[in-house]
Amino acid sequence: MRVSKAGRQRGFSYLWVLLLVALMGVGLTLGAELDATAAQRDQEQQLLAIGRQFRTAIERYREASNVKEYPASLEDLLVDPRVPGVRRHLRKIFVDPMTGRAEWGLVKVAGRIVGVHSLSERQPIKQANFEPDDFGFSGRSKYSEWVFTYPADFNEAAIPGQAVKPQVEEKK
Repeated sequence: MRVSKAGRQRGFSYLWVLLLVALMGVGLTLGAELDATAAQRDQEQQLLAIGRQFRTAIERYREASNVKEYPASLEDLLVDPRVPGVRRHLRKIFVDPMTGRAEWGLVKVAGRIVGVHSLSERQPIKQANFEPDDFGFSGRSKYSEWVFTYPADFNEAAIPGQAVKPQVEEKK
């Protein structure tokens, strides 16, 4: 039985179509990976910006009174209970861009909030070249290790008369 010239050409075209489909699949996979990486980098930048806003709000809360105390809850940053009028140190409790929830890990000393951190256990892409206030984030293996405290280099000596180490809580 003889195969016509057209029959041989159809088989060749079929191979080209298979190769084209395979190359398109590889291209789409690479594109999806690049998109996911870009989205994670964007979320990291959002986390850094939001964390700095929390740090600034905690600083403003502490420095707004002669008592120099830290807030008891994140809601105290929204409306300062120590003053008769409305004093806001933070406009809203932000959503954690890494988890998609408005829940933050809290760093407390003597029941007062000195910092916040993400609850995400994902590995950060950014590992170096942080702002000076975020110097401790270099080489961290999880976003939950990016802790935004006031002051940025917080330790137990930051509060006079306190000999208590910071306590990290998991929920807001």
